Amino acid sequence: MLRSSSSERGPLWRDPAVRALAVQAVLLLGLLALIAMMVSNTLANLESRGITTGLGFLQERAGFSIPQTLIDYSGDSTYGRTFVVGLLNTLLVSGLGIVAATLIGFAVGIARLSSNWLLARLAAAYVEIFRNIPLLVQILFWYFAVLQALPSPRQSLSLFEAFFLNVRGLIVPAPVAEPGFAATLWALALGVVLVASLALYARRLQARTGRALPVYRLGALILVGLPLATFLATGRPLAWDLPSLAGFNFEGGVTVIPELMALWLALSIYTASFIAEIVRSGIQSVPRGQIEAARAISLPGDITLRKVVIPQAMRVIVPQLTSQYLNLIKNSSLATAIGYPDLVAVFAGTTLNNTGQAIEIVAMTMAVYLLISLAVSALMNLYNARTLLKER
Repeated sequence: MLRSSSSERGPLWRDPAVRALAVQAVLLLGLLALIAMMVSNTLANLESRGITTGLGFLQERAGFSIPQTLIDYSGDSTYGRTFVVGLLNTLLVSGLGIVAATLIGFAVGIARLSSNWLLARLAAAYVEIFRNIPLLVQILFWYFAVLQALPSPRQSLSLFEAFFLNVRGLIVPAPVAEPGFAATLWALALGVVLVASLALYARRLQARTGRALPVYRLGALILVGLPLATFLATGRPLAWDLPSLAGFNFEGGVTVIPELMALWLALSIYTASFIAEIVRSGIQSVPRGQIEAARAISLPGDITLRKVVIPQAMRVIVPQLTSQYLNLIKNSSLATAIGYPDLVAVFAGTTLNNTGQAIEIVAMTMAVYLLISLAVSALMNLYNARTLLKER
């Protein structure tokens, strides 16, 4: 006689699935209890020291200056304003670093595979030198050994009496928009739309007929020619505020502080050494037969690299490239070593010391870096997905 299914299963405590669920529930409750205890102890310690919690401190007056601001800021601004200033400075150096590191890294990575012996060895030397020196040491080198060794403002290195380089930074002319300059910006926007439309049309034309259009040359002509023609037609609605020496410093123009220059150079050169190896490995992952097939139909070397090798190598390059971009963004926090006013130095440094709101400030700083990293990862993953889809 067959037994019932309930008798075969036996007691619930003998069921492996039930036991596993019970263990996970106990661990979860223990974790929640630990977090609750830590929060309770932290709040009690803060209360005993007279430190209030919350984000109300963001509305208080900061009372300190910041050497580089991309928005209006003064000593009477709030701590919330310092957060925005530090965030923008972090985004600035991170964006500049990503662009420069990508360009240098791709150039060096391709040079490593060059048939020119000298070029390939120089590229290999670049990689082995800069990726094996700690980033902090490189930052200190560019700041103290190079930029701080420049002459004083009175003995500045000048170019065309408009660009000046000295110990206080790089001073360049500042553009001043005049009435009518908006038309040039609209012409530039129209040029971008036209180039995008041209690229889409050229792709469809090549897929239908095999005919290739010179998209790069036509696109460059549109992007440069259309805004330039509009600029000249509107009477050159852009003036330049030239810097001039007044006393012991320069007036006018835009000053790129040495802290930004040193951090940008170090981040770009250091990260580019890793990107170069990523590019080299990605190119070498493309089957040799693809290159030989391109040569068999008489494709020039530059077109073979641009149209055959690089598109296939990108599926190997992009995931690793994403990691390097994230590392560059997080490594920008080393700016505190030379006093660059990024988010960590301004907000998690000076603001934290003045207010004592450690929990809120550190949590906000961590959240910002997390959101920036997730945004970069999402964009790179989207590009990677589109690249893979095109290859199928």
